[in-house]
Amino acid sequence: MTVTSARRGVPRLAARLSAGFFCCLLFALFAGCAQLVPQTIALRTGWPEGVPQTVEWTDVPFFPDQEYNCGPATLATVLNYSGANTSIKPLIDQVFLPSRQGSLQVEMLAAPRHYGRVSYQLQPRYPDMLREVAAGNPVIVLQDVGVMFTQWHYAVINGFDYPSGTVFMRSGTTPREKIPFSYLERTWIKGGYWAMVVTPPDRIPVTATEDGWMTAVLAMSRTGGTEATTKAYAAALKRWPDNLPAAIGLANEYHGRGDFAGAVNVLRTAQQRHPQSVIVINNLAQALSDQGRNAEALSVIGKASDPQSPFAGEVKSTRQLILQRIAQQKSGSRR
Repeated sequence: MTVTSARRGVPRLAARLSAGFFCCLLFALFAGCAQLVPQTIALRTGWPEGVPQTVEWTDVPFFPDQEYNCGPATLATVLNYSGANTSIKPLIDQVFLPSRQGSLQVEMLAAPRHYGRVSYQLQPRYPDMLREVAAGNPVIVLQDVGVMFTQWHYAVINGFDYPSGTVFMRSGTTPREKIPFSYLERTWIKGGYWAMVVTPPDRIPVTATEDGWMTAVLAMSRTGGTEATTKAYAAALKRWPDNLPAAIGLANEYHGRGDFAGAVNVLRTAQQRHPQSVIVINNLAQALSDQGRNAEALSVIGKASDPQSPFAGEVKSTRQLILQRIAQQKSGSRR
């Protein structure tokens, strides 16, 4: 940027004042820029550790967006990349709202679960988005691309090159859109930096938290099918071996399909890590009894002795069931 005078022969003092104003103007512009794109500015001195500065996943598919279908198009992109075979058409029926001429975030998160995939909403942080892309997880972002008025738009980030300040996207009808880091943030910030990834159930996003992943898995379990849910719980236990809800969930999946031995194995490990858990004790006793190991089951259920436990009713029912089965076995052996 240069400053020019409208007239020649400007006195030296005036020139100095102009120079002083110019310095102040530069500072104000920089401060304003920092306010507009604070996370981009922060990356200059705080690049995420372990994240390469250049990465691009060229094998991410491209589905052009036609007639406000950016939501279905981006979902088709990440779902196919995750191994789920689909197209835009069925996704339009699942997420597109004609009254709004677009798709809401809740529908965007819900749709992949029908394909046995886990939808995970990222924390509103630029570094988290970069970490996911670097790990091979394309990120769907919500942008406001309107010039005069708000115009919401979904796009898929599949790479970036920080030295040149470029983000690579599958967006609209452009298979390889290149935009500056700062422009992405300016369009991203109004939606609260909303972003999501879609992964197979056995692939946990690198930025996922323990509670966040379990919440996402629970949501998927309602529609994603037993096999996908089993893989998701197993993946959780692999990363967080002490996670009690994951152990109980995995054991329930095994038990539900009649794999009582698998349920017992999971619950045995969980009992070692959580010896006071009434839920683990009760479920282990139930699984052992379902295997026909009633004497062992009775010994296990005896360890759940707290009458004030909120699960005391379930423990009582399980104990009664075991005793009934033992009585039936004895009655049958006397005949």
